[in-house]
Amino acid sequence: MARLNRDGVELYYEVHGEGPVILLSHGYSATSEMWRGQVEALSRGHRLVVWDMRGHGRSDYPQDPAAYSEAATLADMAALLDAVGAETAIVGGLSLGGYMSLAFNRVHPERVRGLLIIDTGPGYRNDEAREGWNRNALATAERYEREGLARLAAGSPEMRMSRHRNAEGLAKAARGMLTQRDPNVLNALPAIKVPTLVLVGADDTPFLAASDYMAAKIPGAVKVVIPNAGHAANIDQPKAFNRAVTGFLAAAKL
Repeated sequence: MARLNRDGVELYYEVHGEGPVILLSHGYSATSEMWRGQVEALSRGHRLVVWDMRGHGRSDYPQDPAAYSEAATLADMAALLDAVGAETAIVGGLSLGGYMSLAFNRVHPERVRGLLIIDTGPGYRNDEAREGWNRNALATAERYEREGLARLAAGSPEMRMSRHRNAEGLAKAARGMLTQRDPNVLNALPAIKVPTLVLVGADDTPFLAASDYMAAKIPGAVKVVIPNAGHAANIDQPKAFNRAVTGFLAAAKL
């Protein structure tokens, strides 16, 4: 367990094992705890770094809404790699964490050796579709403000197992980090030059088409569908998930 101070915002992170670095980012409303079932498998031949995004878990919850953004998250990820002495890493995550991993590769391709994109969408080219996503994100923020952390109980497994200090950080993260503003991540998919695993739970219906799209657009991407798994494929079927990831890393010589 360690803490990194990023311009006055403290970020909680953990480092497990030795070897090439894997940086895993959690989904929205989750925490680094969602990767507990992956620590043993992924830290055998790698140095696994997991962390809590700002406004989540054991990291800080800045009062300024402007402190929550895609740009701030990508800077946090770069600072974490610096903190563990990694010039490059295998970068991945689930849902929002996967989207931020794609965004990180777009902005910092020189720091990415491979990508693990899990139950994730790449954003929207269509303005109307993006606006629909953003309306849902803003409605989520409003529900957290009304209901507090009680609404976590109705979420998917990675959300239900998470612990947060308050709902205010999650509401601000929904407004600043979950909302999207352009199609840049989606448009950059064909330019990805590193080995990429696109993994999705077979029952994660909202993300099946997005996974197909990413696997088709990212050159050489490997797609894996985990049976009997929903949005948190790593929690629903940890053994199958770990086999898929470790098999991909071995085949790609990562």
